[in-house]
Amino acid sequence: MIISCGTDIIETKRVKDAVKKWDKSFLRRVFTQQEIDYSMKRRFYFEHLAARFAAKEAVLKAFGDGFTGANIKDVEIKNDKNGRPNVILKGDMEKLRKKKKIHTITVSMSHTKDYAQAMAILIGKK
Repeated sequence: MIISCGTDIIETKRVKDAVKKWDKSFLRRVFTQQEIDYSMKRRFYFEHLAARFAAKEAVLKAFGDGFTGANIKDVEIKNDKNGRPNVILKGDMEKLRKKKKIHTITVSMSHTKDYAQAMAILIGKK
């Protein structure tokens, strides 16, 4: 059963500006090392970073907790061998997933030069 969904859109320029302003401190505060490594290997890495940021936000919104009390790095977006994004929860977010009886989280991401968008769906038991 679908429990909740969340969506987010972000201007790619906002991520690009944050990376240029705060460099690695921004990246380390928001993304896991695997997310950074994956995105940096891509031709349009700012777009990939922005898509991951939007996906993390969408997951947080789906849980209904936004940024309040949640660590954005506790939501990791990792692509499988076919390129499909998967959500990996850690720390307090994993505890919240268990508490809310969520067994599956699906995420879809899309990006252009200017925008990145993501949607997350939580599936579980009521």
